[in-house]
Amino acid sequence: MRQLIALRWLAVIGQYATIQLVFSILGVPLPIVAMFAIVGGLVALNISSMIALRRGWRVGERELLIALLLDVAALTGLLYFAGGATNPFVWLFLLQVVLAAVLLRVLSACIVVSVTSAAFILLAVVHYPLMLPQHITVGLFGLYVLGSLISFALIAGLLLLFITRINYNLRSRDARLAAMRQQAAEEDHIVRMGLLASGAAHELGTPLASLSVIINDWGRMRQLTDNPALAEELEEMRVAVERCKAIVSGILMSAGDPRGGDIAITTAGAFFADALEEWRRRHGSDSLRFDNRLSTDPRIVSDSTLKQIVWNILDNGREASGNTVSVILNRKDELLTLSVIDDGPGFDRAILDNLGKPYQSTKGRRGGGLGLFLVVNAMRKMGGWVDARNDPSAGAIVTLVWPLDMLEWTED
Repeated sequence: MRQLIALRWLAVIGQYATIQLVFSILGVPLPIVAMFAIVGGLVALNISSMIALRRGWRVGERELLIALLLDVAALTGLLYFAGGATNPFVWLFLLQVVLAAVLLRVLSACIVVSVTSAAFILLAVVHYPLMLPQHITVGLFGLYVLGSLISFALIAGLLLLFITRINYNLRSRDARLAAMRQQAAEEDHIVRMGLLASGAAHELGTPLASLSVIINDWGRMRQLTDNPALAEELEEMRVAVERCKAIVSGILMSAGDPRGGDIAITTAGAFFADALEEWRRRHGSDSLRFDNRLSTDPRIVSDSTLKQIVWNILDNGREASGNTVSVILNRKDELLTLSVIDDGPGFDRAILDNLGKPYQSTKGRRGGGLGLFLVVNAMRKMGGWVDARNDPSAGAIVTLVWPLDMLEWTED
């Protein structure tokens, strides 16, 4: 419909210029009031169509057909007052036929063909004859050829403009379909990873539980606890086993298989402070700097998936830099943002261009790049998104963005 509106504006300009040229300069007598009334009707149609589109008017087959038929009616009225079928601009009907063939289904296109054919026959029988003034030296045949040339150039130009725009729209649609297919493939990939992770969790659950029991029993044996070195190693083993159990649960969450566990109503500041502090305890007190810039602290609904998303980004930043990771929590209008900044080498351009696709990694190991892939897809399912860029000074900045209405808790 927008393309039709643009073409109609061009047609209005051309019609107005042609009427003025023929009437004012060439001096051909025309019913100027009636012709300008038709042109004014097209202007009103365009304005009303633009207003309707801005208000969310849904355009379908019927609306496009009516719009084309109104254009045909307006062209028929103008040609009726300008010589009818003897006017070379009668071939502008072909433009309406081409538009119908491109935009409409076969039945609707046949309706346009039938209406334009009937209009042509009607104009051949009934029309307002053109009376050429005596001072026009060009013969009727020469004037007809000149008009045909102008008509041909006009039709060719408008078709070029319209078909070019339609092809652009088709390419854009194909790109969107390709992106949707890619998204579907990625979600299928996540489902398969979730199944594998679920199987691994079941397989690892029993040995991890056994190890946890054994380590706890060893922790009560005096011959081991009295030895400081052995006691320290036992504590490290216990922490490692608990970490393995948390990793298995985190994989299930990140792979798109959230269990709904640890769901709680809290505030954004408190949730992220607790999640970051828990991560800091595992990696050392100097592993993280946290800057809470929230002016107001909204209440949110949190779960383990949200925590695992944050941890995955922190793990990537820590692994990339090996130094302290900076985290900034902020709110911009109705968006909650968490920026993770490291001082590592930054992202390669290929990774930034393919953000969110699996196996995009500079770590050089098999299966690398899944962490960011899972984060991007988990964020997408939560209604948010991930923005990654390189810091001009050094390192990389990964920003997690959530619309507050997707996280915020309300009484409703």
